[in-house]
This record gives sequence, C-alpha cells and structure tokens, in this order.
Amino acid sequence: PPLRMSRAALVRLWRMLLLAAGLGIREVCTFRAPLQTLSMHYRKVHRNMRVNMASSTSLSLGREVRKDFPILKQKVHGGKDLIYLDSAATSQKPVQVLEAMRRFYEESNSNVHRGSHALSVKATDMYEGAREIVAKFVKAKREEIVFTSGATEAINLVAYSWGMSNLKPGDEILISEMEHHSNIVPWQLVASKTGAVLKHVKLSSQQGFDMDHFRSLLSDKTKLVAVVHVSNMLGCINPVQEIVAAAHAVGAKVLLDACQSAPHMPLDVGLLDCDFLVASGHKLCAPSGSGFLYGKKEILESMPPWKGGGEMIDEVFLDHSTFASPPGRFEAGTPAIAECYGLGAACQYLMDIGMENIEAYEHAITKHLWATLSGREDLTLYGPAPAADGGGRAALVSFNHKTIQASDLTTFLDMEGVALRSGHHCTQPLHRKLGVSGSARASCYLYTLEEEIDEFARHLQDTVEIFRSLEG
Repeated sequence: PPLRMSRAALVRLWRMLLLAAGLGIREVCTFRAPLQTLSMHYRKVHRNMRVNMASSTSLSLGREVRKDFPILKQKVHGGKDLIYLDSAATSQKPVQVLEAMRRFYEESNSNVHRGSHALSVKATDMYEGAREIVAKFVKAKREEIVFTSGATEAINLVAYSWGMSNLKPGDEILISEMEHHSNIVPWQLVASKTGAVLKHVKLSSQQGFDMDHFRSLLSDKTKLVAVVHVSNMLGCINPVQEIVAAAHAVGAKVLLDACQSAPHMPLDVGLLDCDFLVASGHKLCAPSGSGFLYGKKEILESMPPWKGGGEMIDEVFLDHSTFASPPGRFEAGTPAIAECYGLGAACQYLMDIGMENIEAYEHAITKHLWATLSGREDLTLYGPAPAADGGGRAALVSFNHKTIQASDLTTFLDMEGVALRSGHHCTQPLHRKLGVSGSARASCYLYTLEEEIDEFARHLQDTVEIFRSLEG
C-alpha cells in the first residue's frame, strides 16, 4: 500500500527537501519542534516580563507578580481601590498572556493544520507548541491533551464519547454531593440515555469527602467515578489518590475536575493515576474559551468522536468516514487558536513562577483569610479549617452572616471596591445539603495581598454596622 502522511508531515518533508536543495532558506527557519518554537517565542516577546523568583520569597510573591496584572491597578466606584476576591469564578490575566495573544494575531494569524504557507505552518507550530506546554504543566504526553472550550465541554466530551460507548443499564456512576453543576448534569443526561444509575457520595461530618461512604458504594457495578479535586464552595482538597486507587480496585475509571486545583498547586497525572482530568483556562490566568481534557492515551484511542466536522477525520466518503487519532479526533472544526495559545502562555507563566511557590504563598493567604473571618461570631464558615501552615484547603472561604443576606453583603462590599461572589456558585445540591440557598465567597490567587484581606475585613465590619443601624 502507498505510504500515507499527514498534510503537516508532508509540508515539513517538503521544507526539508527545499533546504537540502539550497532553496527556501528563510522559510525553513520556521521548521522547529513545536515546544521549541513556543518557548523561543516566549523568550523573544517576554524576556523583560518574566517573574524574578530568585529574589523572591513565598511571602513576597503576591507583590512581585502584581505588576503583571494591570487590571488590579484600576479604581472603581469613584476612586475606590479594586480588591479582587473572586478568582475562583475567574482569574485575572497577566500581561504575558495578553501580549502573547496580541502577537499571535499581529504576526501569526492563520488557520492550523490546513495550509502549507508560512503563516499556517507557524500558527500550527504555535498551536501544537501550546499543547506541549499544557502537557508539561500536568506532566502528561502531548497526545493525551485535548483542547476544549473549558472544563464543561471536556466533561461533556467524556460523558458522550466514553460514557455513551461504555455504560449500560444497571452500571453505576459515582459523584459527590459537592460537585459543580458541570460535573452533575452531563452524567444525569448520560444516565437517562444509557440506563446507568447515578449515585452520590455524602459529605463527611467535617464537610469534606466521606471516604467511608465512598468505599461502601463501590462495587463491580461502578464504572465511573467523577469527582472534584478541590471544592469551589467548601475549599476542601479531596483525597484523590485514595479515591483513584479505590475506584481502580473495582475496575472503575476516574475523572477529576481540576478547575480549582490546577491554578493553585502542582499536578502530576502520573502520580494521580486518574483516567481523565479536566480544567478551564480562564481560572488559571488563560483566556475565556480555553481549557483541556487529559485522558490516558489508550482510553482516548478507544473512544469514538463526539462531534463531526473538519480536521477530526482521516478520510471522508459520501456514505462513511474514518477518523483521526487523538487528540485531533476530538477537535472538530477550526479551534480557538489564539485562546489555546494563550492557555499555553498562561501555563508557561505559572511554571516560570513555580507551582510550588504559588501553593506556598496561597497557604499563607489562606491562613490569614480564615483567621480573619473565623474570629467573627456573626459568620458561619463552610468547609474544614486549614492546617497550622494554611495548607489542607484552598485559598477560598464561603460564608454567611447570621442576619444579612449574602447578596446584600456583596452588593455593599462592591460599593467599597471589594469584589466577592454571592449565590450558589453552581453547587445548588451542596447548598441544599448545608441548609442554605446561597453564600458569599472570598477567593484568592497568587496576586492577592494580605493587606487586601485586611481591607476586606474592615469594609465587612462597616457593612455590618450599616445594616445594624438600619435595623435599629
């Protein structure tokens, strides 16, 4: 049979032949491995914009990186300093990411995997280079990273590709009571279509993941465990390695929702041994509309497409089609190229700082935030208390005041420049379990300063006093 090569491979072979013939020298300069291309582009564009961690301590990290986030310098509501404590909803974007995307559109904008001209090859190298960076970020292989629009699409991809192909009547899917709606609704839909049964792991008495109840639910009927790594409302860090080991012992696959862990702590999918992991880019300094699915290579190769269109095919005939290997099989149509490149830039930015440094800094911030709020008798805080060093939970705290509605609190705090979220945080079942309709949430990131938490506490007290005066 004739040798079959992809278009990208043919383009590269043609450029190598041109080089051998002494032609196309200037064009051949774009022929680099994708990761090398992306890294060189970063060094060229951002050589004066890197974070100098050599002279920083974990306690000074926030001040070091704030220069990278110009949005935090603005004034709101007639001159109030912006105190952004809503990073669990979405993170702010550093200039390194903004500049990378601007440069892409100015210098490299083209479609990917479809052209043999210089811009298309350059854009393709940058797009695939971003995949290499994301793979490095979670210590995976590049072919195990599928670009998505975010975690919601990634979970739906697994649900409709793997789930619809592998679940049958009577099979069981386990999720926890603390899941985000994006890790509940897709499994409800798939269960209704396949006849599978959806079961729920209870909260522990400490408002964490109840391992004893989880183990009692496991059986040979369990086919999938889909669980959040870090709760976006409780802030608890779930024992995912234990969860994965227990699930694998009964032959079940495991999907981890890493939306609230990937931005804040080092991840190693090899150590976690999860079968799938999802994350949204907009929570880890990347643009909206970006995200990724990690899947073990052999599992992705066994999964059928879930969307049809261009690029995810091998050959198309009028009556049937054959499909590309992963990850292309799951990336139908023209992708969000600049957003994926921005995701790569964000992951590189965080790795340049060091995820261990970010985690250590956030431990100190968490300790201060918890101590500040837990000292108030008029507040109810949710989730486990942090360890002595601030570890053991995420840098977010959800809370309710005994008499003031969460939405009223956050509205008044906003007038003072303090940005918090109120509502159910896409965790309605969890709030019902806790006996409340919603909560206020303060969430921090690598750019949050301790003095901002102090200012938040001062404005919170002022707000409470205003409501007391109104009641009187």
